[in-house]
Amino acid sequence: MNVVAAAAESALASPRRRGWRGTPAWARRGSVARLAGATAIGLLSALLLAACGTDPNSIAGQARSGDQKGYVSGDGSVQQIPAARRGAPITLEGSTLEGSPWALSSVPPTKVVVLNVWGSWCGPCVAEAPELEKAWTNLTTGGIPVQFLGLDFKEGPDAGLAFQRRYGVTYPSLTFDGGRPVQALQGQAPTVPTTLVLDRSRRIAGRILGQTDAATLTGLVTDILAQEPAPDFHGSSG
Repeated sequence: MNVVAAAAESALASPRRRGWRGTPAWARRGSVARLAGATAIGLLSALLLAACGTDPNSIAGQARSGDQKGYVSGDGSVQQIPAARRGAPITLEGSTLEGSPWALSSVPPTKVVVLNVWGSWCGPCVAEAPELEKAWTNLTTGGIPVQFLGLDFKEGPDAGLAFQRRYGVTYPSLTFDGGRPVQALQGQAPTVPTTLVLDRSRRIAGRILGQTDAATLTGLVTDILAQEPAPDFHGSSG
């Protein structure tokens, strides 16, 4: 506040030197108050904008950094989207790292779907890989109706397969394929890693920007399932 007050006082000093003494006192008081208020608001806004823009870990800050690490990482923030505000269903298909065709439509409609965008070159992806596998194992062995799918990003299938083997990932992942699988996510995966949870209607119901852990992801999946209506699909299984 001292900086703002000093700046305002300095701004007010100049008009007085330019002949304000001939202006009626009531007019000077009104103009001084308006100028002081405008100056203070302007300086405060500039300070706030500078503070917001200098966080090196923000998405904007990382994008401006020029460190050429090849990705922007999130802060692990978790978002649940109310059913009434969810967008259109996701349509997703491609080839797995092993070369088999895969389509979201093949997943039984009784299940929710967890999509994880990752790359073997991404430090947070490496750190969270055992946690994702732990969540996948715990949920499926616990009888929770869920399907996990990875979306490998900006690398070839050989690098992705080596990553899967090294970290014991047992759920499938789609190849990068020029970015087409990620493009199907409606712009909701701006960071690597990003984890999305789709409801039974294949709409995005939850999102984690950045590295996550098994407890957080398990909690998000079970919360979303608790909001889902009881499945009533004739002839469905799994």
